[in-house]
Amino acid sequence: MTEWNIQSRAQACAACGKAFADREVFHTLLFDEKADFRRSDICQACWQKQYSEGARDRKGFISYWHGVFAAPTPAVEAIQKENAESLLRKLIELNDPRYIPAGYILAVMLERKRLLKVKEQLTRDGQRVFIYEQPGTGDVFTIIDPALQLNQLEQVQHDVAHLLEHGLTPSAPPPPTAAEAAPAAASDAPAPTADPEAPAAPEAPTPS
Repeated sequence: MTEWNIQSRAQACAACGKAFADREVFHTLLFDEKADFRRSDICQACWQKQYSEGARDRKGFISYWHGVFAAPTPAVEAIQKENAESLLRKLIELNDPRYIPAGYILAVMLERKRLLKVKEQLTRDGQRVFIYEQPGTGDVFTIIDPALQLNQLEQVQHDVAHLLEHGLTPSAPPPPTAAEAAPAAASDAPAPTADPEAPAAPEAPTPS
């Protein structure tokens, strides 16, 4: 099962195949297909004809939202210091489970800066999973909550700060898992969500 991933906004309707026009309203459905999550972006016409009635009753339905399509702009090559979003994308692409705690904290940092928005929160196989959207690109990030204990938080914060300062070096070994970084806390210890500046748990999402 793959839960830690990014799904990009489609360039065309999943139902009719017609390319989205700039500033066109579209609708997004997210489904749980057991092996993975599946995203479908639907144009307004197909939504009204096929999906507006009963979309939430379809098998595996998780979440729905709508947005406005923005035509992609030409990429501009630039040399810049690693930022939280670019680092998060690289960690997810690397797909090493030992980076899940760092990726989770980066996602919370981006949420607090309003660069990511929580679309859905669910529990899957005993783990809390957040579905985030990057409003500018429409990309959807599936982020696992590693349930960090207070005595693990400092090491993960240090890892995040180091990655932001120095970037992700392919030759460098990945950080230890949260369990390796510190002994397990007592069973009644809280499991906070945090960023390097202010540990706190994200509020339950309110899907739009």
